[in-house]
Amino acid sequence: MTHTSEHPSPASRRTAGALLHPTSLPGRYGIGDLGDEAIAFLDFLAAAGMTVWQVLPLNPPGYGYSPYACLSSFAGNPLLISPQRLLEEGLLDKVKDPPLLPHDHVDFERAAAYKFSLLRRSWKRFAGHPHFDAFMAEEREWLDDFALYMSLKDAAGGQPWWEWEPALRSQEPKAMAKARAKHADDIGFWRYTQWLLRRQWDVLRHAARERGIRILGDVPIYVAGDSADVWGSRELFYLDDNGLPTVVAGVPPDYFSRTGQRWGNPLYRWDVLRETGYRWWIARVQANLRYADMIRLDHFRGFAAYWEIQASEPTAINGRWLPGPGRELFDALRAALGDLPLVAEDLGFITPAVHQLRADVGLPGMKILQFGFAEDDSPHLPHRYEPHTVAYTGTHDNDTAVGWFAAADDDERARVLAYLGDGDIAWSMIRAVYTSVAEMAIVPVQDILSLDSSARMNTPGKEHDNWSWRLSAAALTRAHSEKLRQLGVVAGR
Repeated sequence: MTHTSEHPSPASRRTAGALLHPTSLPGRYGIGDLGDEAIAFLDFLAAAGMTVWQVLPLNPPGYGYSPYACLSSFAGNPLLISPQRLLEEGLLDKVKDPPLLPHDHVDFERAAAYKFSLLRRSWKRFAGHPHFDAFMAEEREWLDDFALYMSLKDAAGGQPWWEWEPALRSQEPKAMAKARAKHADDIGFWRYTQWLLRRQWDVLRHAARERGIRILGDVPIYVAGDSADVWGSRELFYLDDNGLPTVVAGVPPDYFSRTGQRWGNPLYRWDVLRETGYRWWIARVQANLRYADMIRLDHFRGFAAYWEIQASEPTAINGRWLPGPGRELFDALRAALGDLPLVAEDLGFITPAVHQLRADVGLPGMKILQFGFAEDDSPHLPHRYEPHTVAYTGTHDNDTAVGWFAAADDDERARVLAYLGDGDIAWSMIRAVYTSVAEMAIVPVQDILSLDSSARMNTPGKEHDNWSWRLSAAALTRAHSEKLRQLGVVAGR
């Protein structure tokens, strides 16, 4: 299967786009979904002259509802399914007014309880469909593991798979056969959610293509330990006999953290993956290209070398660098999938070897304007960019432009004003990335709206109240789209 024509190079011409995760869309069901508000956002992008919609990982979130700690790297997030579309298709009967859920942020627990109650009602109503049977057959390689995993996790009260009874933890054939029979209806339900999501996403993606908009997705390098991925493919990870990781992922101490970052994800056994021709990774990228035209590869530097931490270590201080798969993985991906529509997230502690790998593979890197003012002549300032770059005012992990500038120290603020001049800081930064030589400029919607820190999507290291920001209905106006379109004309985007 090749994606050469369907997925052009991420930065083959000067383009611009917006960053907004679908859960942040407005709507009446407590969390953004794939209904009319998603179509309205596509209309806004088209009116603004933007041709890229960047999203965060679309997989089902696990701990903390983080899209970077998902229950599966192959499945989609059922919370994105639109009840409105189910009603229109007759897959759901009349829905009473939803409970009073907040409109300015996602209350994940309450929104999930409500949405899953609707989805289970729809499943009970479902009488079968030829396309459903075809979907199950086509996606069986990952779908069977995911549906059984979710059913067993529900039956275990949400406990992680390594706390299940030993026979299920280790997937003994008799126990698995018994579980499939016992939970047959629930397994059917989880398959059904994936079919619904795929149907609705295909409609949205078709609407995006009609408007000339490509979707830029996101694939984290690592997967959550409590996931269908690890449970179903234990041999690909460094785990002990109980399924717990023996070594975990993270990054060493640096300017931002004196103890580093201990992420805790299980590490890949790259030797085993190599022996299989990287089949799991090929399948993962292929599955994500089913939802996106391009993919941002998170923590690209881990493909060159990664930081290994013993699971017993409480911080990331004591670890060691080990070689990643390097170019060999990307050669395997290209041989299987054709041209690679990938963007390398090459931020953090980057060595010449990482830059060389990105250059060898031919991927654009990332530059974050917020990072450009900590020192003079920073590589994150527009005059230092290479054309083959995706430039951002900030990302989901940054504060908003307004919030960041308000919290900056005097020296940093002085550099900002000397470089950008006075004026609306968010729009000064948007103008800077638009007029740079970077072939793609991406702007978080919060910066288009000049919002403060209360609109921040994620604060790394903070365990609660992340990922929940929502866009207010009608906040994006014709004035915003016209201003962006005019800027795009000036900058040749």
